[in-house]
Parts: sequence; C-alpha cells; structure tokens
Amino acid sequence: MHTLLVVEDDPTINQALTDRLTAEGFAVVRAVDGPGALTAFDEHEPDLVVLDVMLPGLDGLEVCRRIQARRPVPVLMLTARVEETDVLVGLGVGADDYVTKPFRMREVVARVRALLRRVDRAAELAATPQGGLVAGDLVVDRATRRVHVAGAEVHLTPLEFDLLAVLAERPGEVHTREVLMTEVWGWADARGSRTLDSHVKSLRAKTGADRVRTVHGVGYALEG
Repeated sequence: MHTLLVVEDDPTINQALTDRLTAEGFAVVRAVDGPGALTAFDEHEPDLVVLDVMLPGLDGLEVCRRIQARRPVPVLMLTARVEETDVLVGLGVGADDYVTKPFRMREVVARVRALLRRVDRAAELAATPQGGLVAGDLVVDRATRRVHVAGAEVHLTPLEFDLLAVLAERPGEVHTREVLMTEVWGWADARGSRTLDSHVKSLRAKTGADRVRTVHGVGYALEG
C-alpha cells in the first residue's frame, strides 16, 4: 500500500481528498500548513505528496523545495493559478505535475496513480543492468539515475530524468507529445502539454539550450 501525504489548509478539501484517496486504497497522512507538512513528511516517509500552493507558515513551493532536498518523491501540486510563470516555478522546485482548482477527484486520483506507476517503472529500470545512454557529450545512466554533460554532472528532478531518458533511448528521433506524456507521466491529454513544455524548458536550461529540438505540431527530439 502506497502512503500519500495530503497538504491542504482548506478543511473541506483536505477531508474530501483524504476520504477519496483512502477509498482508492491508499494510506493517507494529512497536514494543514507548511511546517506541519515537513514534520509529517519526516515522520511518515510518504511515497507521494499532494501539495497545495497557498499554505500558512510556508507556501507550497518552499515546502516542495525542502521536501525534494530531503528525499526526492513525486509531488502533485494543487493550485488556483495557471499562469505560465507559476507553473514553471512550481516545476522548478521539484513538482512533477499539477491540477488546478476546482478539480475533479477522479482527475486527482488518475494523476496520483500515473505518478506512482512512473516511480515503480523507474525502480524496475534501475534494478535491471543496463548500459548508459549516450547522445554526443550527454550520458544518461539509468542504473544510478545520474546525468553528465561534457563530463560534468547535471542534477535533474526525478521527472526531468525520466523524460530525458526516454528521449535519449532514441536520439535524433522525434517523439510525439502523446508518446512522451504516456511513457513519462502515464497519461496524455491536451492539458498535459504545458506540463511537458515546462519540463522541456527546464531540461534545456540544465543540459543546453539546443539539446532538445522542438518539432512544431509533433513533439520533441534529443540532439546528439
């Protein structure tokens, strides 16, 4: 059974999320503010965090940053703000995905399950002996989940690594948006495009501006 940490200061939403996720078979730990979230994270070691952006004490972005510094886990952000800068900032501190309020419970459950499937798949890949993926001066080691560019290690979030690994499996080949969303996130819909685009922008910032090529109307390809 996976353990989830739900962090939401609105008691109605917090209870509704807890009830639904519990009914779906998850063990749920709750927190209502930033400091409480960090305490619960350390005490219960959850497999995934559902985290509201607007929290008392510490906001969700700072909580996410501190959580990822402790132990990388998938984080699903809850936000009422959909502007591009908000999304990019959230993903930049280690969030894997987001849903906007008001949301449907079934969408939250679907996103949670998709993120957990990605974690399980990454663990299986890491346990299987494999050589490093090489594209030019880029080396992606799936066993150790480490990335080097021109000999220097580049630190990626778990989701950034998974996206890069998929692209690096077939460098130069165009991967459609639908394929990337399905292979990395476990689902694909129109709303997921901004999440994908945000992670590609982050990869470019960390590995080189020309590393990932955009094929307009289709998807992305990794340059060697």
